[in-house]
Amino acid sequence: MPDVMTAAALCAVGAEKAVSNEIRKLGLEICESGFGRVRFKTDGQGLYKTLIGLRAADRVLLETAWFKAEDFDALFDGTKSVPWETFIPKGSGLAVAKVRTNRSTLMAETSIQAIVHKAAAERLCKKWGVLRLPDTEEKAELRVYIEKNNVSLLLDLSGEPLFKRGYRTEGGIAPLRETTAAALILLSGWKRKFPLHDPFCGSGTIAAEAAMYAWDMAPGLNRGFAIDRLLLSDKKTEKYVRDEFLEHIDFTRLVRISGSDSDAKSVRLSKTNIEKIYAAVRGRGKGEPTLPHFEVMPMKDATALACGATAAGSANTDEGYIITNPPYGRRLGSQEDSEEIYKDMGGLAQMFPGWRLVVITDHSGFESFFGKKADSCREITNGAIQSYMYQYERL
Repeated sequence: MPDVMTAAALCAVGAEKAVSNEIRKLGLEICESGFGRVRFKTDGQGLYKTLIGLRAADRVLLETAWFKAEDFDALFDGTKSVPWETFIPKGSGLAVAKVRTNRSTLMAETSIQAIVHKAAAERLCKKWGVLRLPDTEEKAELRVYIEKNNVSLLLDLSGEPLFKRGYRTEGGIAPLRETTAAALILLSGWKRKFPLHDPFCGSGTIAAEAAMYAWDMAPGLNRGFAIDRLLLSDKKTEKYVRDEFLEHIDFTRLVRISGSDSDAKSVRLSKTNIEKIYAAVRGRGKGEPTLPHFEVMPMKDATALACGATAAGSANTDEGYIITNPPYGRRLGSQEDSEEIYKDMGGLAQMFPGWRLVVITDHSGFESFFGKKADSCREITNGAIQSYMYQYERL
């Protein structure tokens, strides 16, 4: 494995700042950031740190080459010059999973995909002494990004997307991606000393991600990655990084995190998910945790006191965060139903006076129904859905 490599963390468009800050905190150097991708310099240890430790990134990819290509011949030659045999083990399949091109001569994505696959496959077949690559279920996956005729060839190190933490086997009716939930928390400025409540908790994703952040528990501790099937794999380094992350877990910290929902099944699911997270590392962290509290409760009945903001004897309920993903028309019910919910949310100011509010929704007119202009609004994607993160500094 080279001493210095370039890698890229993919994330929701709008979450780049959160991912960049995470990468810097891991001690790695940012190269550039934009449109759902953060490039950074790393070593082998850094690859494992990002795979296991990044909360808001969806994938980590190794950049195997960067070259200029204004025609398909240059694309073919540039791809074939990459020493794929040093990354991909003999007997592995190969797939070009995604192509993205912008402001470039080469724009036909299916043709780009075919040329890159042909060039890489030709080199591997020659090195391995075979006529064709095996058609196996397990394939090394490449991604191609072309920007202003500059080609970036990326090898996927994640496998399953990083939002698949392993604790949520059921997502509820309209789940929020774990990585998007983590991005909301990181971008909101929430700190563990403040209470946090989600009045539309669903399967408890926001509360779960907040709890892991508060405990300093890395989100990827309980899963494997595609790097394990590549020649880049280094079990000794991986164990060192995992052990280091495990040593950081601290359950002794005061955690005042809660969630409520009018649906009893969702609340049961939230409790199950948070218990899975703790069970996976039971006995590895310091002390015993205060688990997030979940309760069956309509949003209209939620108050700072009812939601456990005074947990552990604290009497201070005038500062806290509501971070939530309320039901909205594209995913639940009708848009008219959603707008009624947004109007009802205007009452949160009386129930949580002085608290901050962060809302993610696909409705660009949320503020008019809520009844108050947000202090900031950030466009952010939740999966394939274009959404908006509205933030109020004080209710």
